[in-house]
Amino acid sequence: MIVRSRAPLRISFGGGGTDVPPYPEERGGAVISATIDKYAYGSLIPTDQAGLEVESLDYDIIAKYEDESALRTSDELDIVKAVVREFSSEALQGGLRLFLHTDAPPGSGLGSSSTMVVALIGLFRHYQKLPLTNYDVARLACTIERERLGIPGGLQDQYAATFGGFNFIEFQKDTVVVNPLRIQRETLNELEYHLLLCYTGRTRRSANILEDQVGRYTRREPEMLEALDATKRLAIEIKNALLRNDLDGFGKLLDEGWRQKRKFSPQVSDPQIDAMYGAALQLGALGGKILGAGGGGYLLLYCPFDKKHLIAAELERRGGKVVEFGFERRGLQTWAVA
Repeated sequence: MIVRSRAPLRISFGGGGTDVPPYPEERGGAVISATIDKYAYGSLIPTDQAGLEVESLDYDIIAKYEDESALRTSDELDIVKAVVREFSSEALQGGLRLFLHTDAPPGSGLGSSSTMVVALIGLFRHYQKLPLTNYDVARLACTIERERLGIPGGLQDQYAATFGGFNFIEFQKDTVVVNPLRIQRETLNELEYHLLLCYTGRTRRSANILEDQVGRYTRREPEMLEALDATKRLAIEIKNALLRNDLDGFGKLLDEGWRQKRKFSPQVSDPQIDAMYGAALQLGALGGKILGAGGGGYLLLYCPFDKKHLIAAELERRGGKVVEFGFERRGLQTWAVA
């Protein structure tokens, strides 16, 4: 039997940064996001040879680990080994092979690393027939990344990938609440028609940006506190604009959110990103933002329908790559094949 999993990547519209500890524990965070038809995939294949074999297309690696001690060495596959240690160190005696890949590179701002953790947990939940709810899966994914491995970052990606769809997610000290949004199908179709997703041409390492953001928050720098509070408020306003079918208002709120996000750290943007964003606004875009922590990855823009093709052409002239996408309502999925 082969077990497979698929978890969707996400685009975040507002509130990103308020899910990064310690802000949510102290002041409460809120994020609005949607999953898209780009995925992290995993396959789990039992073998008759002891140990673990991992093939990752994202890192172009085939690695073999003969026992549990080998799983504690550090390399590009640390998140994979951490999930295996959580579930199945004894199962390595029977042998496992994992085949992994995603539709976007790590560091792209679409939450690909956290989504892969969710996909991996889904594999073991299905393989071992474990009674884990979606909240259990998302919490465990956060624990593995943020606590077990000490990787800096927020908490929204794990919940978005697990639950799927449009969600307004609230973060408190000991509680996360995922609120699915009932947005009209016509509104979603129109939103897809107006949104433009463009890869800037390079990935980024979010750790340095997040460390700078957290440091400025813990020092209680007034500009940082005000920017995070404004970002949380904008997440609520973006949610309300979508529910009212006010898409032009949604686009303008994206622009305000990007201006607040730039206050998090000087590393959030750079001259290339500023030039691409400025060119898009000059051609008619109402607003947009860099996805994820910033510094590279994907640029999301809200464009008038009759200007979108002009903006896309200009961004590609500047080195970007426009990517077609649609919204995905489903979250983590797993299945077995003979």
